[in-house]
Amino acid sequence: MIKTGMIILVIFLLAGIVAVVVFDMRSSSTRNRAENKFQLDIEKYKKVEPVLIGYNEVRNYNVGYDTLNAVAIKGQKIYLAEGRFIRILNLQGEQLIRFSLPYQATCLEVSGDGKIITGFRDRIGLFSETGKELWMTDIINESAYITAVANKGNLIFAADAGNRQVQRYDVSGKFLGSFEGKSGTGDSIGFIVPSGYFDLKVNNVGELWVVNPGKHAFENYSDEGDLRGYWENSSAGIEGFSGCCNPAHLAFLPNGFFVTSEKLIVRIKVHKPSGELVSVVAAPDRFKENGIAPDIAVDENGNIYALDFDRKTIRVFAPK
Repeated sequence: MIKTGMIILVIFLLAGIVAVVVFDMRSSSTRNRAENKFQLDIEKYKKVEPVLIGYNEVRNYNVGYDTLNAVAIKGQKIYLAEGRFIRILNLQGEQLIRFSLPYQATCLEVSGDGKIITGFRDRIGLFSETGKELWMTDIINESAYITAVANKGNLIFAADAGNRQVQRYDVSGKFLGSFEGKSGTGDSIGFIVPSGYFDLKVNNVGELWVVNPGKHAFENYSDEGDLRGYWENSSAGIEGFSGCCNPAHLAFLPNGFFVTSEKLIVRIKVHKPSGELVSVVAAPDRFKENGIAPDIAVDENGNIYALDFDRKTIRVFAPK
């Protein structure tokens, strides 16, 4: 009797184990799995209340070139880096000048006296508006990847995503050193650059601001690379920035407000210098889903030019 009872007990235990395993397999299948309440619902963050949108799209230029890299605005001209060429357009979209480059450009900026500072993968160069090469720096190193350049008086700054540094030059192309975003006060841990998005700009009062994309932060530095201040906002909501590396691109309005372009949830926004959201320029539904973050530039009237890489178009947004 005892032996029979043991056999029956073992059978019941085995049956229970099989039932648990079968239930677990069924509940873990894609079809039956419970919704992951911790998964980020990106779709809801793509929606923008109409009251937040402060700009209208008023014009676009269908540039249509195969390789688009960067856009800049100076006076009444649009400067476009397109592969191994620089194209200069008037505000009617007509090409004024086109000249070739020795390497493929990654970024560009126009100095106060109209010279074109051009970033390449591992060096930078200076060109006249007619395409004459004025100087070219030596290769920085094998790790270098220049993603942005900016000019302040006699200084040129270059964002180097490969080395996670800002490289410094004078206007003759002489190398002045670099900095990694670290300060002696413990306020910063250096630039966190997980991908090829690393931007910087000089605003209308001569302040150098560098995007620290891994921290979703904007950091203000002295000419020598000392941290002076910063603001950051890590949030998937419309007021902040999310993902591995945002914002992707930075520009400034004439009043000093920040204009930002983001990847993943592609959108363009305006923030106060203290960080508060002012308005949305273009919501995610205005761009290709999972598209590329547009490069951005601002003219003297506060109009925002977005280089839409997916549509091969320069799109112009004006304040309402």
